[in-house]
Amino acid sequence: MTALSSTAVPPIPISAPVLVLETLALETAVTALIDRVFGPGRFAKVSERLREGNRLLADCSFVALREGQPVGCVRLWPVSVGGQAVAFLGPLAVDPGERSVGLGQVLVEQACEAARIAGWKAVLLVGDAPYFTRAGFSAARTAGIALPGPVDQRRVLLKALVEGGDEGLSGMVTLT
Repeated sequence: MTALSSTAVPPIPISAPVLVLETLALETAVTALIDRVFGPGRFAKVSERLREGNRLLADCSFVALREGQPVGCVRLWPVSVGGQAVAFLGPLAVDPGERSVGLGQVLVEQACEAARIAGWKAVLLVGDAPYFTRAGFSAARTAGIALPGPVDQRRVLLKALVEGGDEGLSGMVTLT
């Protein structure tokens, strides 16, 4: 019996997804991704109240494409906290087959940088603190922020995009 060759076959590199701004042409495919990731329960969440009837910040919302198909997305929306404008992040959706490689973090960081460039002072979200603190979000200055429905206040997170951008935000979150 002969031994198999010990020559290793080099791995075939798998390219990273390409990040693009979300467009109307991608909306149906992105919505299908969000539905797959979150299911119908997402419509019951308070965050959905801030997206209904709102307008997407197209210059700050990104889609990760692999072979032309969305495998991740992050959306930002304009809202007001007690009369002060902030961007509201959500949903962040990553296809289950693409998780654990940092794609969600890349999407969040790209959206926050685009929001900073667009002149937003802060980004607000409702989400998992251990996950989002890695991208600079914190609950330290959110005690006075109220959402239009029940929410676990520990999940209300904020990120300043400019010095002091997260200071003095208090009141109800509403559509702008």
